[in-house]
Amino acid sequence: MDRRQSLKWLGGLSALILPVAASGPSWASGASADAGKGLQKSKAEWATLLPLPAYRVLFEEDTERAGSSPLNQEKRDGSFVCAACYLPLFDSSAKYESGTGWPSFWQPLPAAVATKIDFKIIYPRTEYHCARCGGHQGHIFNDGPKPTGKRYCNNGLALLFVPRDEKLPELRA
Repeated sequence: MDRRQSLKWLGGLSALILPVAASGPSWASGASADAGKGLQKSKAEWATLLPLPAYRVLFEEDTERAGSSPLNQEKRDGSFVCAACYLPLFDSSAKYESGTGWPSFWQPLPAAVATKIDFKIIYPRTEYHCARCGGHQGHIFNDGPKPTGKRYCNNGLALLFVPRDEKLPELRA
């Protein structure tokens, strides 16, 4: 590819990126009354409440190493909640083994997550966040099982598991 073709390609790419970037993140658009009005905390507040690795995943959009989460092997009946605000995000009945090294689900609970387009690797991906606090959870791919065909590929550090026979934690204020 010569310089002229490279500039033309970058110009086309910026035409795709700039409208999305200018509109700002859309993660909050998925919130509902059931999820609360949204939880607003500064990054400094979250940093004091969470272990550093979880903070980095949830609020700096880091990614944990594949295969490192104990939640990959979690097979019990229960709920997966946001590690930051404790909003239930997934039921264990939607979890499956994707072979990717991250906990994977074929659907979230209603109004639990919201999305935005992510261009961090240049190629656009759909990123999803907790609809209540905005904590980064992972990315959605179109290679999941029926009935949705979706794979919600989640960072284990962004989740806590609560067995069905235990009480869910109170939502963090």
